Amino acid sequence: MANQTTEVIVGGAVLAVAAGFFLYATQISGNGPSGGMDSYTASFRSVEGVTIGTDVRLGGVKVGTVTELALNPQTFRAETRLAVSSGIVLPDDTAVQISSEGLLGGSFVELLPGGSLGNLEPGTEIEDTQSAVSLITLLLKFVSGNGGEADS
Repeated sequence: MANQTTEVIVGGAVLAVAAGFFLYATQISGNGPSGGMDSYTASFRSVEGVTIGTDVRLGGVKVGTVTELALNPQTFRAETRLAVSSGIVLPDDTAVQISSEGLLGGSFVELLPGGSLGNLEPGTEIEDTQSAVSLITLLLKFVSGNGGEADS
């Protein structure tokens, strides 16, 4: 009888640890419930390096994630949906850009708040965007000697 009780207690402890690990993993990966999040949209020429779940950062601090990526067939631009913590109030002249963590690091979406006194309403589009810069394109321009200057 004591042996069965011990097995039940150990089994319950293993299940509790597994459930705790699962909850932790879903929160870290950004796939958990998105309570307390506001949604914004942005349109980019290129979202190279960005996927669903990519961090959205403000001042280097993660404040949200990318929740949707789609190509607009009329404009040929990448439409993104960003989920940002509802406690973050963004000025209506906020810009958004795709940044890189370094030469070999991943990409993230960076919010650059402006100085406007008005605020963005959740669900609106952030119009001031800067697309990802391709490292390969920059290297090819450097190697070819054409640093963006017009050919004579």
